[in-house]
Amino acid sequence: MSEVGEVHDLDPEVFEREVRTFDHWFGAVQDYLSDLEHGHRADIASEELAADEVDRLTTALCNYAVAETAALEASSGLVRLAPNHASKIFLATQAVDEARHVEVILQRLEDIGVEDPAAEIERRANPAVREFKNRLLYLVDSNQWDLAIFAQNVSLEAMEFSAFRAHATVGDPVTCDMLERMLRDERRHLGFGENEIARCLRTDPSRGAQIASVKNELESLAINTFEYTAKELEVESDTITKLGRDYRDAVERLGL
Repeated sequence: MSEVGEVHDLDPEVFEREVRTFDHWFGAVQDYLSDLEHGHRADIASEELAADEVDRLTTALCNYAVAETAALEASSGLVRLAPNHASKIFLATQAVDEARHVEVILQRLEDIGVEDPAAEIERRANPAVREFKNRLLYLVDSNQWDLAIFAQNVSLEAMEFSAFRAHATVGDPVTCDMLERMLRDERRHLGFGENEIARCLRTDPSRGAQIASVKNELESLAINTFEYTAKELEVESDTITKLGRDYRDAVERLGL
């Protein structure tokens, strides 16, 4: 089965049978991860970035690193909570995706001259993305499967999807190529989240109120993080507004 942009539109049974498999994951990623250098095509020439461009890019990458680390830690923890083998297998592939994202972001920070990425992340990360990470990991540690899946695979993935798309409108060629490959993973992760939350709601509609409560709690953190990063990159306000609306549409497709 080939990778498609809107996997959340697939029939739930098709998603369960095909997308939550290592075969699908491998077939999807080999198409866009072959012959790369640090997460991007080796033949893309690096642009000489001005000092202010390096500063803005550093801030954006530091915030992405926190979000992707949150997803790495959460997806690995969620393997234990998953209600069936198909979900466990999918989350194992997601943990690999998230680990790669963290790795290439850290490498990109080094490539643009950041000597100590960990210290820079600590200094520059927006409080909103830190709080989002803390809240997500709390839900995982509390064994709240459906709430944690919503937080990670719907809210966080939709926020990252919007942020990466915004960055792609203004970024340098190397960073944009790296982010475009990460976006393909985010589509698959978001599809899993929407599919799983829809299944949970069909099984137990009463969970909708709690999921909606988490949605309302996390939305301001997600939007704050997205807007902060987009403005830092000097993305046009119209683009920020449109992609912010796309984030809300992705979350609201579930009818919460």
